[in-house]
Amino acid sequence: MSAGVDVLARRPLGRTGFSVTALGVGTAELGDMGVYAPVPEEQALAAARRAFAGPLDLVDTSNGYGSSERRLGAVLREIGGVPPGVLLATKVDPVDGGPFDGPRVRESVRESLGRLGVDHLPLLHLHDPERIGFEAATAPGGPVDVMRELVAEGVVGHLGVAGGDVELLRRFVGTGAFEVVLNHNRWTLLDRSAGPLLDDCAAAGVAFLNGAPFGGGILAKGPAAVPRYCYAPASRAVLAAAAAIEAACARHGVPLAAAALQDSLREPRITSTVVGSARPERLDQTLALAATPVPGELWTELAGLVPDEEHWLR
Repeated sequence: MSAGVDVLARRPLGRTGFSVTALGVGTAELGDMGVYAPVPEEQALAAARRAFAGPLDLVDTSNGYGSSERRLGAVLREIGGVPPGVLLATKVDPVDGGPFDGPRVRESVRESLGRLGVDHLPLLHLHDPERIGFEAATAPGGPVDVMRELVAEGVVGHLGVAGGDVELLRRFVGTGAFEVVLNHNRWTLLDRSAGPLLDDCAAAGVAFLNGAPFGGGILAKGPAAVPRYCYAPASRAVLAAAAAIEAACARHGVPLAAAALQDSLREPRITSTVVGSARPERLDQTLALAATPVPGELWTELAGLVPDEEHWLR
């Protein structure tokens, strides 16, 4: 019987020189973007205060996460800045319908600095580059060039790339420009498609951050409550696999969410697993899931329940 995962054990963040806890805090849900249920202002601020209070030391946000940066910045001003040892990461984004080019990257960073109330970003991600493609992102004077300029200017410390498209992210890793990759929904109990990307990152010394280990909720609440995966209706094969996974966990007396979270935490190629938190108590609940004992027999059973790639209909 495994005693759970020590999420406070710090792991090197690739070649950056930073180390982070095995569990990080995502703040997309604080943004009132429409994808998630609206979060009242005071609840959002309370969640932000809890995130910065520790013990987790990676807090992830984005220019495109609606009011997330503004709310985090309000709390940072309240507590006197980013707490020592906490790594605050954000991402560059276009304005809806606008260009995603070099000048926009510079403007996105300016906006983020203002909202967060900081003068330096230790980790900056190129966000969802599938919106423009590899060639446009890496063109002379384009987003990647400007991000490198911001590092040279001392405004940014290290560069990452965040998105869902595994093959596209592999191309960005191959450029050597990025020290961190944040991928979502592609390494879960239902989807192992990030495997080649994990291998690339490990070989290149690039940190891998795993977002959305619950697949948008289906692996936290079960397929009956959340019949969706990665923001879209799940195929019948995926729903059936999720139901089988849920049943296996029940037979072993393990909460589905605990197995889903620890599946990511126990993967040695993953530096940190980023879990969203829209309520202050959610962080403590997540820590409890990470500490839940899981029998080895369950891991063996779950490994045989991942759907074949051909069954993925997104």
